[in-house]
Amino acid sequence: MAERLATATAATLRASAAAPSARRAARGSRAFFPNSSASPARARAALRAAPSRLPQTARAVRCSAAATAASDATQLKATREDISELLRTTHCHPILVRLGWHDSGTYDKNIEEWPQRGGANGSLRFDVELKHGANAGLINALKLIQPIKDKYLGITYADLFQLASATAIEEAGGPKIPMKYGRVDVTGPEQCPPEGKLPDAGPSSPADHLRVVFYRMGLDDKDIVVLSGAHTLGRSRPERSGWGKPETKYTKNGPGAPGGQSWTAEWLKFDNSYFKEIKEKRDQDLLVLPTDAALFEDPAFKVYAEKYAADQDAFFKDYAEAHAKLSNLGAKFNPPQGISLDD
Repeated sequence: MAERLATATAATLRASAAAPSARRAARGSRAFFPNSSASPARARAALRAAPSRLPQTARAVRCSAAATAASDATQLKATREDISELLRTTHCHPILVRLGWHDSGTYDKNIEEWPQRGGANGSLRFDVELKHGANAGLINALKLIQPIKDKYLGITYADLFQLASATAIEEAGGPKIPMKYGRVDVTGPEQCPPEGKLPDAGPSSPADHLRVVFYRMGLDDKDIVVLSGAHTLGRSRPERSGWGKPETKYTKNGPGAPGGQSWTAEWLKFDNSYFKEIKEKRDQDLLVLPTDAALFEDPAFKVYAEKYAADQDAFFKDYAEAHAKLSNLGAKFNPPQGISLDD
C-alpha cells in the first residue's frame, strides 16, 4: 500500500512540475506581503490563503510518502522564492539560520546508523525536540515556515530547514552557499536526538566546550570560528536564553519584534563586523558571550578570528564552505548524490 501511495505522489508531482505556465501565473499572483511592515502573523495568514500548487491527490498521500521520498527540485526552487519573500517582509533571517543549524547540529560522527546519529533529518519539527532548552523560541520559526511546507508537499522538512537557513544568509548579504538537497525526514518523535547535543553560551571552559561539541560533529577549529561569525545576524533574548539585555539602542525599535541584545549594530546584515566588535569590545550595547570572547582568547581560535576581522572575503569563502558542511551533517540523501538547484 505504501509503495502505491508513494508512486501516486511521485506521478502527481511530475505532472505538477510539467505545468510551467501555471507556475508562472501562481508566482505572478503571489503578493503575500504588500509592504515591509507586515507582521509574521500576517505573513502566515497570507501563505495559508495562497492556493497550493499541487492537486488534492498529492495532499492525500503526503503522510505516507513524504518521509522517504526525495524532495522535488521544481518545488524546492519555488520554496526558495517564497522564503525570500518571507525574509524581505518579516526580517526573520536570524531565527531561520538558527532553525537549520539546530536541526543539523545534533550530529554525532561516532554513530553510523541513521537516524540515531542525529543531524539534518527534520526531527526539529517535533515538540519533544522543540522543547529542548537550546531550542527555546524556535517554535516561532516553525510557525513562520509551516505554511510554506503546506504549499509544497514534495519537499521534506529536513530540506526546508536547510534551504531556509542558507537563503537567509544569502538574502542578508552573505555568500552563496553551495547547497544540495534531497534529505530524508525522520518519521516520528521517537527518532529525535536526546537533549544536550548543542552548544551552551556560558560554559565554565568555553573553548574546551566548543571543541567537545563541534569535534563530535566532525568539525574543526576553523569551522568553529567561522560559523561563530553568523552571530553577525540576530539578537539574544534573555527571556529565552538567559543572556543579553532586554533591549538596546540597536534593537528597541525592531525591525520585527523589538528587544533583545545583538552582537552587531546592523544585526540583519551579514558581514564580518561580528569579529571586529568582539575584538574591540568597545560598545556596551553589543553582546559578547563567553563563547564569543573565547575566539580571541584561545590561541588556535585567535588565528582565524583575527583573519576574519581583517578580511571579509576570506570570511565569506570559509563560511560558505563550513555552512554547507554543517547543513549536510547526518543527512541521508535520496538520491545519494543530492539535488542541486543551480544546475
